[in-house]
Amino acid sequence: MMQTASYYQAPLAVKPTAPMGDATRTNVNHLLAGAFSTPCSTAAHAFMQIVPPLSRFQVALDVLMPMLDSSVDITQRILVSYILYSLYAPHPIAINPFKSVLYATFVREREAAVRVANAGGISDNEQLVWVLWKILKGDGSDATHLPQIGPFSPNTLARSPLPPKLRAANLTPDEEGSVQRTLDNAPRNGTEAGWSAEGRNDRDEESESYSRAATLLLAARERVLSLAEQRLTSPSVITSLDLSSILATNPALGHPLVTSLLTSNSETGPEPYLDVLKHLPPTLPSFDLIGRLLRDSTSVTDITTGGKTTIADLVRTEMLGWFIHECIMWLDRAEQDEREGNISDDRFAKGVQNLCRFYSSLIKLSIVDPASDADSAEMAHFTLRNSRFEEANSLYRILAMGKF
Repeated sequence: MMQTASYYQAPLAVKPTAPMGDATRTNVNHLLAGAFSTPCSTAAHAFMQIVPPLSRFQVALDVLMPMLDSSVDITQRILVSYILYSLYAPHPIAINPFKSVLYATFVREREAAVRVANAGGISDNEQLVWVLWKILKGDGSDATHLPQIGPFSPNTLARSPLPPKLRAANLTPDEEGSVQRTLDNAPRNGTEAGWSAEGRNDRDEESESYSRAATLLLAARERVLSLAEQRLTSPSVITSLDLSSILATNPALGHPLVTSLLTSNSETGPEPYLDVLKHLPPTLPSFDLIGRLLRDSTSVTDITTGGKTTIADLVRTEMLGWFIHECIMWLDRAEQDEREGNISDDRFAKGVQNLCRFYSSLIKLSIVDPASDADSAEMAHFTLRNSRFEEANSLYRILAMGKF
């Protein structure tokens, strides 16, 4: 008997594939809208969990790629760029099907950033250009060349200031076509061509070293660097915004790092870094750093006169008094929190003891004068209020005896 059309079923192999559900698209959009403060690698992993393997390429085409447009927020574009890279991260970036899109976005955004820079400004998309450059330079088959941006959130990457040598104008990865055009337009003279290639290689190596240093800089704010990583960290890519968190996480970098920053010929001068030192918490690493700086005879520019002075004199005259004041304010707040039951540790007691010991060492080294009200009045009041601690009681006696 002939089978009617109403009962006919197509073979399994030729059944039409159901379109991707709206629920998946909605989940992806929710992920992209709320993952700005989570590491890029975590967001990429969540994307893999949300979208089935056979649908990922289509979702990337329909949902992710349109977000590379310039009208989308910079943090979202950074996240989308990383996810497009991570979809094929086990393989070299050269065979990533989205490489051409990422490269086109890089070229477009770089040109926009360069135009702003030529006009004397700094474009908001400088960080996006750097992230795209890192991705395009990466090679998924070689761990030493992976773009180490996965552990950081889009917010962190978008807000981290870049040093001048990592600005868009200095980031120029070569696409196959651009390399060929460069060779076609190169001088026919072999020596000149060799010099040109050597110059490009030197610039690429320099940009790569600065990029690695900047990556380690981001990492140093959140984890302790190994000795090998510490040697690769360049002070020239560190800003005052990074210094506080780096000193808290990697105190071993403190003295050589601050010394390099204070002696550098930056446009801002040493003031931003001194301001960071003023607000360090009253902890042993902070006192150790300040003590080392107060004994450092390295030559540095005097802020007031423009002449030459030493780091020790600069720190003593421009920062030490503020640092002591901020330590006292910090401890007063800690004492208040302790009374209100907001903290249960001994940070206040330890802080008082360490600050009094530090100040006593300053007196022994003749860095502060206990007979001078300008030097010791605030500390005398502090030690009197906290004379229940042995260190504060002993220091108060020294300060009181210095008045008579």
